[in-house]
Amino acid sequence: MSRPPPPFSPQNPTPAPNPGGPASTLPASFSNLQISRAPPPSASAGPPLGDGPVPSSIRGPQARPGGVRMPGGMPPNALGHGMPSTPTMPYSPHAGAQVSTPSNIDPNQIPRPIAETSVIIFETRQGGQAAVPPAASSEFIVKDTGNCSPRLMRCTLNQIPCTGDLLTTSAMPLALMVQPFALPHPSEEAIQLVDFGEMGPVRCSRCKAYINPFMRFVDQGKIFICNLCGFSNDTPREYLCNLGPDGRRRDADDRPELCRGTVEFIATKEFLVREPMPAVYFFLVDVSMNAVQTGVTAASCSAISQVLSDLPEGPRTMVGIATFDSTIHFYSLKNARQQPLMFIVPDIQDVYTPLQMDLILPVSECRDSLEQLLESIPSMFENNRVADSAFGAAMKAGFLAMKPTGGKLLVFQSVLPSVGTGSLSARETEARSNISTGDKEAHKLLQPVDKTLKTMALEFAEYQVCVDVFLATQSYTDIASISVVPSTTGGRVYYYFPFSAVSDPAKLFNDLRWNITKPQGFEAVMRVRCSQGLQVQDYSGNFCKRVPTDIDLPAIDSDKTIMVTFKHDDKFQENTECGFQCALLYTTVYGQRRIRVINISLPCTSTLNNLFRYADQEAQFTYVVKQAANGIPSSSLSQVRDQVISTCINILQSYRKHCASVSSSGQLILPEALKLLPLYTLALIKSIGLRNDGRVDDRSYWVSAVSSVSVLLAIPLVFPRMIALHDLTSRDDEDSLIPNPLTLNSENIQDDGIYLLENGEDGFIYVGNAVNPATLEQIFGFSSLAGAPNLLALEQFDHALSRKVNEVVNEIRRQRCSYLRLRLCRKGDPSGDFFRSLLVEDKAPGGLSYVEFLVHVHRQIQSKMT
Repeated sequence: MSRPPPPFSPQNPTPAPNPGGPASTLPASFSNLQISRAPPPSASAGPPLGDGPVPSSIRGPQARPGGVRMPGGMPPNALGHGMPSTPTMPYSPHAGAQVSTPSNIDPNQIPRPIAETSVIIFETRQGGQAAVPPAASSEFIVKDTGNCSPRLMRCTLNQIPCTGDLLTTSAMPLALMVQPFALPHPSEEAIQLVDFGEMGPVRCSRCKAYINPFMRFVDQGKIFICNLCGFSNDTPREYLCNLGPDGRRRDADDRPELCRGTVEFIATKEFLVREPMPAVYFFLVDVSMNAVQTGVTAASCSAISQVLSDLPEGPRTMVGIATFDSTIHFYSLKNARQQPLMFIVPDIQDVYTPLQMDLILPVSECRDSLEQLLESIPSMFENNRVADSAFGAAMKAGFLAMKPTGGKLLVFQSVLPSVGTGSLSARETEARSNISTGDKEAHKLLQPVDKTLKTMALEFAEYQVCVDVFLATQSYTDIASISVVPSTTGGRVYYYFPFSAVSDPAKLFNDLRWNITKPQGFEAVMRVRCSQGLQVQDYSGNFCKRVPTDIDLPAIDSDKTIMVTFKHDDKFQENTECGFQCALLYTTVYGQRRIRVINISLPCTSTLNNLFRYADQEAQFTYVVKQAANGIPSSSLSQVRDQVISTCINILQSYRKHCASVSSSGQLILPEALKLLPLYTLALIKSIGLRNDGRVDDRSYWVSAVSSVSVLLAIPLVFPRMIALHDLTSRDDEDSLIPNPLTLNSENIQDDGIYLLENGEDGFIYVGNAVNPATLEQIFGFSSLAGAPNLLALEQFDHALSRKVNEVVNEIRRQRCSYLRLRLCRKGDPSGDFFRSLLVEDKAPGGLSYVEFLVHVHRQIQSKMT
C-alpha cells in the first residue's frame, strides 16, 4: 500500500496565468507585584522544533501488518538510540518551591514558553498509573502501555476531581480533545487491527463499551467487569482464557485490545446500514467573470489536474466535475474518445442533475477525459462576462449527483454567492452605512444570514456528503454564512485573501493535495463514553448531531479535533480511576468498515493541589480558545474578551486562595502547570478573532478554523512563533533546523533584520528599513523593497542563506501540515504595523503589555480575595 504524499510540495506547481481589550489605568511602578511558582510535575516544552533537514521525499502512511493504514505524513527525524525515557510522575503532593522576582518586575524573568529540542520517549502508563503526557508542542514518541497516545485524546486535567463541587471550586474545565486520526510520530508502533470474525468485538452488554485494558476479568476469566459502568458480563465462550497469578488474563499481552490504549476492530454486518461507500470526489469550479479574470479558475483546474494521481487507487475511487456561474454546467466523461459533453442547468431555484449515471465515474475510466477538460475550462470561459455566482445551487446540484453514494464535494469559489438558492448579500457594506447595525449589533455579521444553507448542510450530512470550500477571493464573501456547510458536514473552509495568481496557486494545490491524501475516514459516527460519575455534557467541532449521544461525520481526517466536555452526576472515590472511551465507526478510503477505539484511564483525586499540579495547560487553553470562538457570533467582542480574562483570573484566584502557601498579598502566585495561562490569555484577546479592528470575513474565518483546531495548532494560532532569518547562516544552535523562537516584543526587532512570524497558517516576513541589499538579494532575489509584492512565492537561489531560509520555511510547513502563505511586511506602512500588532507582549492601542496584564490579573485576584 503506497504512502500518501507530504502535506506540502517543496516545488511550486505551474502558476495560473495572471489575467484586544480596553486599556486599564495602571501605575508606573509595579513594586507591589512578585511572581511565585511551584515546581512542575514534568518539564515543560516549548514550540515544536525539528532536528534535521527536510528529506527530499516526505513519506506518509504505510502498509502495516494486519492491513492498518496508519496516519503518517511526517518525515522521520534524525533520532539516535538510547534516548531518555519520560520519568515516572507519581501522583503525590510535594512541597512547592517559590521563585520571586525583584521588587520591580524584570521582563526577562516572567513566564514564557521554553523551547525544547530533545526527543521524549513517553510511556502512557508506568507502574500501573497514568503518566503525565508531554506538552503537545514537544517532540515525543509514544509507547502505548494501556492509555492511548495524548495525540489522539488529551484531557484538560490529568487527575479527575472526585466531585462536581471540587471541579467548580477549581474554576478549571473538564474536557477531552479528541483527534482520532492524529498523525503519529514515524517511530511509533502502528495501531493494531483486530478481527473478531462474525462474533464482532467483545462489548459490555449494558453500556456497550468495547473491551479494553481496564476491564477486569474474575471467576477464572468467566466474568469481565466493565470499567465504565461496573456491570459484570459473561465472557463469550470463544473469548475465554485462564487468569494468571496477577489476576490478568494469560493472553493479555498478546491481545492488543487488552494491552493497548488504541485499537481498531473490523466492523461486522451489524454495523452496516448499507454497503461501505466508495471514495467519491466531486469538484465544483467557479467560472464567473471574477474567478476567470483573477486566475482562480485556472489555479483550481491546475490543482485538480495535478492531484488526480494522488487519489486512492482502485476501482472504488470515483470522480465528477461541474462548473458554475449564474448557471450550472455538468460534464459527461463517459466516452474517453470524444470531447466531454456539457449539460447546462439553468434553473438555480429548483435544481436538478442531468444524466446522473454519467456524471460520476471511476477515475480509471475517465482520467484522460477529465485531464483534457480541466486543461480546456479556463479557455472555454476566458471571455465570460457573467458576474453572478450560483454557489448554493451548484452545491445542491453536486449533492444530488452524489446522493446515492456520498463522498467529498470540493468547491472552488471566488465571489459572494449572489443568485439562486442560498444567495447572500453584501452585509458588511450595509453595516458600514448603518451605524446601529454596524456598531451595536456587529456580532450579527458573524452569524449565518438565514437557515437556508444550514438546512442544505443537514441534508448533505444525512447522505454522507462532506463539503470543503476553497475560497479564493479579493472581496467580502460572507464566510459566516458559507462556513455553515463545511462545519456541519465534517469539512472546512480554506481561505485565500487577497488571492494572488502568482503566489497562491502553490498553496491551493498543496491544500487540495493534503485534503485528499491525509489519513481520513468516511461516513463516520463517533461516541464518547465515560465512567459512572461523569456524563458527556456537549460536543464541539465540525459535525452533524441528530441524537444526544452520537455525532455524525460524513468525513473526518487527521487535522480535525472534537472537543468533548463533561459534568459530574455522581461522586468518585479517592484512589479509583475514571475511564474515557472514544469509539469511531468509519469507512476507510478503500471501503473497509472499521471501529477505532481510543481509551484513557485517569486517577481520581479529592484535593485541589493535585488538580492544579496535573492540569494540562495546552488542552485547557485550547478549551478557552474554542469557547471564545463559540461565543463570538452571539456576543459583543468586549463581552467575549471579558469572559476570557475572567476565566484566567478565576482559575488563578482559586489556586491562590486554596493552594498557595505564600500569604503575602504582594505576590502573584502562578501554578507551575498553568504558568503561561496569563500570557496565552493576553495573546488570545489580541488575536484576529477578538481584536476590535479587522475584516468581518477574517474574523469569521478565524472562528471557523478554531472550531476543529487541534491542541498542537491552537497555541500558535493565537501565540505565533517568531524567528530571525537574516542570521541563519551564523547560528550556533545547530541542534534543530529552526532556531529558538524570539520573545514576541519589539525589543527583538532590529532595523537591519528580517524576521518570520508564523501562526501555522500564515507567515509574515518583516523587513527592517536598514537591511543590507545583498541580504535581500540572497533571500528574495531583489535588492530593494520598491515594487516588491506583498504576497511572496519564495524561491531558492544559489546562496547558503537562501537555502537555509527555504529549509526553515519547509520545516515549518511540515510541522504545521500547512503550506505557509508568506506575506511581506515593511516598516512604516500598514503591513509593518500589522506585524507589530502580533507582538503580543508589547503595549498596543487599547491593549496592555504582558507586564501590565500581569499587574491587572494580580489586582483582580486581590480584589476577589477581599
